[in-house]
Amino acid sequence: MSADQITRQVVLDQTLPADLPVRRVEARRITMAPNTAVGIHTHNGPVFGSIETGSAVYQLRDDPELTLYPGDLFYEPADEPIRFDAGPDGVTFLAYFPVTDGQEATLDLLK
Repeated sequence: MSADQITRQVVLDQTLPADLPVRRVEARRITMAPNTAVGIHTHNGPVFGSIETGSAVYQLRDDPELTLYPGDLFYEPADEPIRFDAGPDGVTFLAYFPVTDGQEATLDLLK
């Protein structure tokens, strides 16, 4: 194998608001049925994810909503209001939760 057979491209480089004493990263494959609306929520730590199939409507705070499709990446900062709803075909995505020692990743509904 030679170096020209491998391509590396940064697809997400997210600055975090503070240093985190990350002990482990929990990865989850999450599937939501078509048009499932989770509601406005927060997480107790940052969440990184990528859409595998279907689509989702993503909105951070009062920012404009974005529709995410397979291959799209997203970042949900800790303790910020997020909207993440499944599109008409549902959505399956991988979500990565960096957690501290003894912490469990949570989702708290706001509305």
